Formats: sequence, structure tokens, C-alpha cells
Amino acid sequence: MNPHEALIFGPTHLRGATVSSWDLRAGVAMIIAGLIATGDTYITNVEYIERGYEDIIGKIGKLGAKIEHVEQF
Repeated sequence: MNPHEALIFGPTHLRGATVSSWDLRAGVAMIIAGLIATGDTYITNVEYIERGYEDIIGKIGKLGAKIEHVEQF
């Protein structure tokens, strides 16, 4: 394993948490994980995600997800 891989034995239920995005792909993976998780997920360093995907919040929201951009929580 390297720092860019995770080995998960499941079924593990995801719980919302505060996480930090360090690059574009990791940030989108955190969005997907947050949508699957129970509870609220807060993602910091969203500049990477917003720079790589135009209106990602609007697009995911149109799919029925409850997602919003907040300045501070």
C-alpha cells in the first residue's frame, strides 16, 4: 500500500466527519463518501474541487443530493 491507496474490509458504515481535500480527485471522492455517510460531512480546502469542476454543487444537487457551500461552520 502507498499513501494514495486504502484497503477497506466491509461492510463498514461511513459516518460524517470533517475532512480536508488535498487534490481534485481526492476531493470528489470525499464528496461521494460524504453523500453515502450518515450524518454531516464537512470538506475543507474545496478550492481544488471548485477549480476543477464548474458548478459541481449545482450539478450534484440536481441529482437529488443535499449539498451546499458554506463559508464557515
